[in-house]
Amino acid sequence: MTTARPTLPSDELSLEASSSNALSRPLVLGIESSCDDTACAVLDGEGRVLSSVVSSQLAAHLEYGGVVPEIASREHLRNWPAVRAQALSLAGVALAEIDVVAATRGPGLVGSLLVGLSVGKAIAYGLGKPFFGVHHLEGHLYSPFLVPAPSTSPSAAPASASARAALPDPAHAVPERFIGLVVSGGHTALYSVLSPKAGASAVDTLCETRDDAMGECFDKVGKRLGLPFPGGPVVDRLAELGEHKRGHAPLPARPKAPEPRTLFFRTSRCGDTLDFSYSGLKTQAIVEVERLEREGFVVDPGELMRLSGLEPSALAQSDARASSQFAAIQLLAAFRDAAVRQVIDRLDRYRRSVACSRPADPGPTGPSPTDPSRPKARLAHAPRTPQPIRELGVSGGVAANRALRRALVQWGERERIQVHLVALAFCGDNAAMIAHAALRRHHQGETGDPLATDAKSRLRVG
Repeated sequence: MTTARPTLPSDELSLEASSSNALSRPLVLGIESSCDDTACAVLDGEGRVLSSVVSSQLAAHLEYGGVVPEIASREHLRNWPAVRAQALSLAGVALAEIDVVAATRGPGLVGSLLVGLSVGKAIAYGLGKPFFGVHHLEGHLYSPFLVPAPSTSPSAAPASASARAALPDPAHAVPERFIGLVVSGGHTALYSVLSPKAGASAVDTLCETRDDAMGECFDKVGKRLGLPFPGGPVVDRLAELGEHKRGHAPLPARPKAPEPRTLFFRTSRCGDTLDFSYSGLKTQAIVEVERLEREGFVVDPGELMRLSGLEPSALAQSDARASSQFAAIQLLAAFRDAAVRQVIDRLDRYRRSVACSRPADPGPTGPSPTDPSRPKARLAHAPRTPQPIRELGVSGGVAANRALRRALVQWGERERIQVHLVALAFCGDNAAMIAHAALRRHHQGETGDPLATDAKSRLRVG
């Protein structure tokens, strides 16, 4: 029995003044719907981001203080037509010109995943094009090598060939081997990545969080202070106004105490493993907030939001010091510092563990000193071949954290390691990273079957 291939509506197949002659093939349509962002992107064969559109659902989930899975699924269905139309319009590409289709298959909210995955499979089947179901973390791991497209007005008309004379830059070359750090609201982990140029493609999990992810920890502390969801970005902005050094934050004096109290957040080490753990840090921060409240401090979310809108400067910090919420700002500064120090601690300990298990590797710029007297950390997941860190790719929503970005750049300079920070445009969930991962697999000769891919709420990478 032969099944007739469905015919897509004519308005889906053509855009007036559409021309892809100047673009490198294949053209890849990426779809991301793993959580609460509906995203669509178009990339060309060299990884140029021709368009990347993300529709946020924050307004729909705000009153619940978190993402409601059923609402997220319905919002994806409602938002997809407009998101798809805008992505194709900004790229100046007709749907009929798409050569490869890709969508996130997991992990994530299964209802949300099914929306994007079903749409992607239907488009690929209707066009007779290959389809790739992409692991969400695979997209994040390769996202630091994407170059953002020039900003374009959402109401812009479809781009013509002449308007596209100046194409976006292609994606940067991906190293044969690198260590990937993914920090987000749902993941905090280190991965060893072997690209196909060095043999069979492989991703090994080196370590991951035992409890809360770093972004989840920030959001929960923000929620305790009454900040709107998601609280992590607001906590980061408020921490910029604080005064801290190496995890210490001077707080206002306790009642009847002659000297100011100094707050110090400890960095969890998870025994001799490299695993992350942010649950204890979250609890300590919340306990400190409760202590302040017992001593008469009143949290004012409105004032905190006002202060979070200030640009970090001498004037802004002076305003923060004069604010009634200065104690909370100091607490958040120390909290953020401890969260970042845990990441640097794991990178340092991983370097020492590899140095102890392998012959000295000079690296691209000469030997890096190690201390043999330091205890060797144990990898939570044994990789196929432990590798020294020559290049580090950093991605995920928390990669937008200002203190983390500064600390990683400084760490890379100190250790003579090239650090690839994901562009701010691609820190959060987006479809460009999904299209990029599929493009790499397509270049490797892989073929995808639209009917052979299922959504998985839990899915290990590698």
